[in-house]
Amino acid sequence: MMRHVMIFKAKRPMVALLALTLLLATTLSARAAAPASESPAEAIGRTPPRLSYVDGEVSFWRPGAQDWAPAQLNTPLAPGDELYTGNRGNLELQVSTRGFVRAWGDTQLGLANQEPDFLQFKVTSGHVSLDLRSLNPGRGVELDTPHATFTIEHPGYYRVDVTQERTSFITRRAGLAAMTSAGGQAATITPSEEVVLEGTPTPTVQSYVAPELDTWDRWNYTRTDELLDAVSARYVSSDVYGVDDLDHYGNWRIVQTYGPVWVPEAVPTGWVPYSTGKWIWDPHYGWTWVDTAPWGWAPYHYGRWVFVEDHWAWAPGPVVVRPAYAPALVAFFSAPGIRVSVGAPAVSWVALSWGEPLVPWWGRVGFIGRPWWAAWGGPRVVNNVVINRTTVVNVTNVTIYKNVGVQNAVVAVPQDHFGRRPVQEARITEVDVHRLEPVRGQLRVTPEASSFVVASGRAVRPPDAMVSRPVVATRPLAGRPVTPRAKVENARAVVSVPPPRIVATPKAASTAVTPPRPPLGTSALERARRPLPPRFETMERPEAKPVAPRDSERRSEAAPPARGPAARGPEPAPPGERGRAVGSVPEPRSGGRSAERASKPLPGEPANRLFPGRAETGARRSESEATGERGGR
Repeated sequence: MMRHVMIFKAKRPMVALLALTLLLATTLSARAAAPASESPAEAIGRTPPRLSYVDGEVSFWRPGAQDWAPAQLNTPLAPGDELYTGNRGNLELQVSTRGFVRAWGDTQLGLANQEPDFLQFKVTSGHVSLDLRSLNPGRGVELDTPHATFTIEHPGYYRVDVTQERTSFITRRAGLAAMTSAGGQAATITPSEEVVLEGTPTPTVQSYVAPELDTWDRWNYTRTDELLDAVSARYVSSDVYGVDDLDHYGNWRIVQTYGPVWVPEAVPTGWVPYSTGKWIWDPHYGWTWVDTAPWGWAPYHYGRWVFVEDHWAWAPGPVVVRPAYAPALVAFFSAPGIRVSVGAPAVSWVALSWGEPLVPWWGRVGFIGRPWWAAWGGPRVVNNVVINRTTVVNVTNVTIYKNVGVQNAVVAVPQDHFGRRPVQEARITEVDVHRLEPVRGQLRVTPEASSFVVASGRAVRPPDAMVSRPVVATRPLAGRPVTPRAKVENARAVVSVPPPRIVATPKAASTAVTPPRPPLGTSALERARRPLPPRFETMERPEAKPVAPRDSERRSEAAPPARGPAARGPEPAPPGERGRAVGSVPEPRSGGRSAERASKPLPGEPANRLFPGRAETGARRSESEATGERGGR
């Protein structure tokens, strides 16, 4: 008995070692299998901001490009990208389904960083608004300027105006922001407030009441209202950008096989998807499709294309909670599938059809080349056969793509033109679809300087002094290589962004126990009292019978409520005339203070004082607006 006990005790360390070995092997196996279980959102990363509106002179530059180029609608932005609006230029970025960043004349705006819960922009000069109708908890937006950095974690309307001498930041619609100046002064900017910073390197900080809305603010409000009221939102997932465009450029139809589908209007004869645009190089996603059609965002990054009754239609598929963005939804083919007449290789592609998987050409090891149903929530189809969602699909078994059988659906260009020219200019007309060979991984085409921008030709460039202005930030600007394989020998560094002045991250305004505020600014201008909200004037129906008034109504008949301007209050002054009545107090409304109290001076000093420079700014803006209406659709 004692001998058996001794043997058991002797073997106990071996048993423990064996258990530890098994545990370690299990852990390593789990880690090795992690890519297969990783969610699509983690595998793909992020939805890039979309350039959703361009008007007038707007220029675009991406690191690696040879020069500034005309900005192209539907361009997905990446950290490091720069935008510039000329004197009469306007632009809009869609940063969420209910969030927009806009800039107008003589403004330089750059995307500095993007993370799943964080967006960082920099403004060296000009006018930028952030119309954020909603903001997910835990997500923040940072706006970096030469005088201060502003952190936004609440829905609202925000505006920043940057000149060489000063930076002003305005909050509206219950907006709340935190600020840290270049001198390290922290402050919370409360709703309906304007903070003005002047001087360098340690600016003075003062606060005023937010001024009246001007023409550009009102256009921002109206445009966002219209963009959010899209009928197409009935059929498309809520996180998809560009849904409003579908309302204006096509028709929704119900097809028995596919459900709701969208059919574009005014496309030329023989048009096929992914034929009117260009492939550009994105630092995160690699080759990305940018279409020139005004509606060319949602149908090229979500859903699938189907050919129904001699019409191409976009099928978004079932609505899902969090659709995943894809740089394009195509199947690529390469040599020996297609060769042009002189024997040079070509690159070709076709739009994915109903339920077909995407084979990624970008991302980490283990994600590239693995079938993935990106931006899709419907049935999964492989080689025209519906498969179970738990079925593991080998990429070598994906050989048939339904749209290949549609006439001219396969688009091809010479390999040395891919990503360097618009497809319309380089397309090969004859393709032998019987010799196509799918690409099952990375696309072996190296980008060049022309691959980093969509359009070519003359573009307005910002002044060198504007480009070289450093900003204040809470973290470094995104520094990234163009790509380890890019051929950019001919590119010149047209944008040399100086490093920012790093300051401490301001404490969130909502968590600050005693939010610090800058001192109230000294000013002789006081904002006029706001008018009453508009009333909805109802019309009496002819068939309605008179009803005897109640006692309370009889008592008010002697003094009926005022209608028209008298009830609404004074009309707001034009931009150049705000606060002209220096130190004056508006007349009391009907039913307000008694005549005896009105004759007594009010205690203290006026609180709603406007920034003194607001009048001159408004005058300059009024002169500019007189030359033409800003921001047409």
